[in-house]
Amino acid sequence: MSNAKYTPRLQTKYQEEVKATLMKKFNYKTVMQVPRLQKICLNQGINGAVGDKKLVDIAVDEMSRIAGQKAIATLSKKDISNFKLRKNMPIGARVTLRGTNMYDFLDRLIAVSLPRVRDFKGINDKAFDGRGNYTLGITEQIIFPEIDIDKVTKISGMDITFVTTAQTNEEAYELLKEMGMPFRNIKKDNQ
Repeated sequence: MSNAKYTPRLQTKYQEEVKATLMKKFNYKTVMQVPRLQKICLNQGINGAVGDKKLVDIAVDEMSRIAGQKAIATLSKKDISNFKLRKNMPIGARVTLRGTNMYDFLDRLIAVSLPRVRDFKGINDKAFDGRGNYTLGITEQIIFPEIDIDKVTKISGMDITFVTTAQTNEEAYELLKEMGMPFRNIKKDNQ
């Protein structure tokens, strides 16, 4: 058994191919200017969590399986009487991925989960925030192979936010595209 350290496939791809491609495309002066992926945040709000506390536990368990790392419950920040919501009630689940877990999750998302979306034609390229971050909305958690469809009690979606060091939307778009994100080609759709 070798004691070589495990490096995710996409991390190697970033080091060997993506950095060089982005250096040429944007004419960076140093390698340190090349944008990189900092973290991936998964966030899920649970509809009906106020009435049924088990929904939050199920969501935390599912998100932990999807992410490959322990998720935590998110708590409400204030009281809202119309929704029967009290401060510090569990109303969602979230997890932040960095390093090896982040690259492994991104690889599984691109290679396995996104192609399982019904009528998938690519992801929208309009969801950048202006500061180099991208948010992707998933409508069904069952696209992830870690979720057993027979045990799912409720279909729920989630937001996946890719936080990068890019300064502009264009740099972030190129970074994610080079990493393998299947962005929809708008020109082809209109023809």
